[in-house]
Amino acid sequence: MLRSLSLVKILRNCSLQSIRYFESSTQSSSFSPESSANPIPQQLPLIVSRQLEYPHTRYPPLQAWLETLGQKRDDKLGIVDLHPSIWQTSPRLDILYENIEWQKTYKKIDWAYTPPHHEYPSMRGKPWPQKGTGRARHKSKFDPQWKGGYKVHGPKGPTSFFYVLPKEKRVEGLCTALTVKLHQNDVHFVDSLDLPTHQPTYLQELAEDRFWGPSVLFVDDTDIMPHNIMFASAKTEGFTLMPVYGLNVYSILKHTTLVLTIRALNKIEKKLLHALHSCDNPKDQPAPPDEP
Repeated sequence: MLRSLSLVKILRNCSLQSIRYFESSTQSSSFSPESSANPIPQQLPLIVSRQLEYPHTRYPPLQAWLETLGQKRDDKLGIVDLHPSIWQTSPRLDILYENIEWQKTYKKIDWAYTPPHHEYPSMRGKPWPQKGTGRARHKSKFDPQWKGGYKVHGPKGPTSFFYVLPKEKRVEGLCTALTVKLHQNDVHFVDSLDLPTHQPTYLQELAEDRFWGPSVLFVDDTDIMPHNIMFASAKTEGFTLMPVYGLNVYSILKHTTLVLTIRALNKIEKKLLHALHSCDNPKDQPAPPDEP
């Protein structure tokens, strides 16, 4: 009997101590931005609300995560709204093909050139006399039937293959490429392109940890990029920096992952929406968007 009472007292004391320890641990481990190891920047809201122009009549805005390049850990800073007219279009493979062929062809120049007959030397000299040799009559050894002679209607280079793809197909090609990349989970949105260091290994490890693939295209609103990412990408293969005005279908499909900043996203959507809702008559077109 005495042994049983002592055991009850021991168990009661142990339970009270465990309860007090649990309460103290929960109070000390309560979440606070100051106590976290990698606090989320307080200047960024958890949900980035964007005023979308020309709202779609049928589809609601799409949503994507907002990330950061300031740390290797993939912490989400918020949610970004995307316009369905740009990021949820019907994929047109024929439009993508026309855009890629246009980008590969419009800058080609054919330098092939064959001189005409009057540019060859000794055109007045006959290879042998007219008569008396038993051979066929010839005017010159540079005639087209001779080896090394001039070519009839030959190429007269340089010849340019430049042409301009219609504006509607260029805009639709960009929307299709962005839609395909987004639905393949190959588009990521970041707050900025600022890196904590200029070491190339940091950018390589960040891309490996987030499974961005062997080639990444970083797009910002201007061509003046932060120093750290310029230095890190210059010594690393597979990383390309590009401003918004240079974004094209060929580069989007060439790289495995597309990384856009918030400012680049705003400018891309503003430009494409203005092109999608502009009129054919230049006099009736609305004013172009102001540069931020």
